[in-house]
Amino acid sequence: MDIHLNPKIGLDWMLRGQQKEVETPGQNEKRYLAGAMNALTGEWVWVEGKRKNSELFIALLGKLAKAYAHAAVIHVILDNYRIHHSKITQMVVASSDGKVLLHFLPPYCPNENKIERQWQDLHAEVTRNHRCASMDELMKNVDQFLRRRAQRAKRHHKQRAA
Repeated sequence: MDIHLNPKIGLDWMLRGQQKEVETPGQNEKRYLAGAMNALTGEWVWVEGKRKNSELFIALLGKLAKAYAHAAVIHVILDNYRIHHSKITQMVVASSDGKVLLHFLPPYCPNENKIERQWQDLHAEVTRNHRCASMDELMKNVDQFLRRRAQRAKRHHKQRAA
């Protein structure tokens, strides 16, 4: 997911006859997220990077391996973005000795990728029409959103299991 310091402009509520102003900081700055959501529990794992490349995705796989160290196999369902297929990614997955398995969705199926809805929610609640003056402030808001979402999923899973 791409995070831009210049706000993503979109629909927003405002009083009739008034128009909300969205200031832009000028020079755009970007950060990128790679994330995974446990399909059973809704728990989140994510990493942040300054580049959207194979190293970002590999960092996510490493974080998943730590978070699910007890699992015999970690199944990762993902889209066909090029960093998921890169040679370095293939080497890392191969070196996991079968602990990490990548499952690719058919091309152009964002509705089948459940995390896409989560990214849309993050844009709607955090990055759209934001007023953050710095990337650090914006990323703090993104992190808080993801932590709240992860906590909510954890509570919901516990309630269902009880």
